[in-house]
Amino acid sequence: MADTRRPLSPHLQIYKWQVQMVTSILHRATGIALAVGTLLILWGLLSLAAGEDAFNQFKVCAGSPIGIILMIGWSWSLFFHLCNGIRHLIQDAGTGYAIAQFVRSSWLSVIISIVLTLLVWAYVLTAGGAA
Repeated sequence: MADTRRPLSPHLQIYKWQVQMVTSILHRATGIALAVGTLLILWGLLSLAAGEDAFNQFKVCAGSPIGIILMIGWSWSLFFHLCNGIRHLIQDAGTGYAIAQFVRSSWLSVIISIVLTLLVWAYVLTAGGAA
């Protein structure tokens, strides 16, 4: 093998972070978060089926500050994974591959997911659903 005296691939010291790279990493991370967070949703459904005492215990845990943070994080993960998945479907159709379109659609998936999360949680918290 030839000795070229250079790195074989870009490394973090020289590689510039881009929104496309971050959304790709976030898509994978939110997929994992959705799988793990689904256990929390499953706990709620099972406690609902188990009776009023079990569901009241779930409501206390889910209504706590940590529970609300977990649920907000899970719902943002859901919306981001959904928005980014739709972006990928559009790209699978053969459009949106120009660099400017790719960057724009990456930012849109982040912004829309945050807006949807804020809208849902504004409704939940004003309707008294998290209490």
